[in-house]
Amino acid sequence: MELGVNGRFLYSSGTLFLAFSSKALPLLLFPALSLIAIGGILLLLTNIQVGNLFGTHRSTIITLYNGAFDSSSAVFLVIKVLYEQGISLQSSFLFLSACGIIHLLRTLFLLPKSHIPYPLPESYTYGVSCHKSKSYNLEEFEGKQEIDFTTDRKKQDQSRDSEPQKPDDAPPKVESLSKDSSFKSCVVSWFFLWHLVWLSVMQLRHYLFIGTLNPMLNRLANQDPATVSRYTNAFAFTQLTGIFCAPWNGLLMDRHKRKGLKPGENEKKADLRASILSLFLTSMQCLLFSICSTIPFLPLQYVTFVLQVLNRSFLYGGNAAFISIAFPIQHFGKLYGLIMSLSAVVSLLQYPCLALVKAFGGDPFY
Repeated sequence: MELGVNGRFLYSSGTLFLAFSSKALPLLLFPALSLIAIGGILLLLTNIQVGNLFGTHRSTIITLYNGAFDSSSAVFLVIKVLYEQGISLQSSFLFLSACGIIHLLRTLFLLPKSHIPYPLPESYTYGVSCHKSKSYNLEEFEGKQEIDFTTDRKKQDQSRDSEPQKPDDAPPKVESLSKDSSFKSCVVSWFFLWHLVWLSVMQLRHYLFIGTLNPMLNRLANQDPATVSRYTNAFAFTQLTGIFCAPWNGLLMDRHKRKGLKPGENEKKADLRASILSLFLTSMQCLLFSICSTIPFLPLQYVTFVLQVLNRSFLYGGNAAFISIAFPIQHFGKLYGLIMSLSAVVSLLQYPCLALVKAFGGDPFY
């Protein structure tokens, strides 16, 4: 809850800074955009856990929230249209700040004080309908889970010690990321490190495409401003469709939940197996998008725009869903924030890459 309140405060502060920025106070833009970015990601983090309430549609809801976050640029497009109709920017941003009251009330009265557990126990309740007699105590539940896990582990150890070990018996297979895994063990795991590489490479590819889009369009359109403007508008409008593309990825990851589990397979392993197709399709989309963007044929760039927004929706939605599946739920916020921060550091490589593209005359093919 505290994270949601802080995110709402930072976002509202950022919109207020934008509302009162002007030619006389241009420096307000820097803290404004920083506060909006930080507040927005905090709001996303607090809302992603809502997917835990939907069981068989968990990944779909998580990717839907990421798609909505991805399409949030539509708000600024609406503000631009309103500005052209005579409504001042200050009025629009003051209205956005006032809308923060709705999010604040939702955070205080609907979201739980702690994280939403997964899987949900039968007695779990949340929101204004909770009463003390029927309320759900997260600390008691997690403490009971830990006691049960420890008891089961001791029983397994005792039974293993009591049975004579055969020389042909293989050592028992232990899951590397169980519910009691520490945050440090999650960070240094191969799951996390390879997923970081996967996310960083594709995110850098998207940033390079956006950074070289205008020079590429000018080169392919023979410096025709009208043509460049038409393609730029088409690119802007395709970015608003992320909210419709992202849930497809979640449906792929949730498809196995409509079927029974395979013999000897638990739900977590089934979730991980289902995520393989999602990760593969996301990688193939990025490859196709990169190939189309390098072909010097202007009408083909419409296809590039569609593939770019589809791949970006799959990338960020699948990233959040995979972290929630592969790692303990109590570390989700920390791991999600860490992987986004580290991938942002890798994205700084776009600046030397853009300088290299400029040295080649604005041709991003190289």
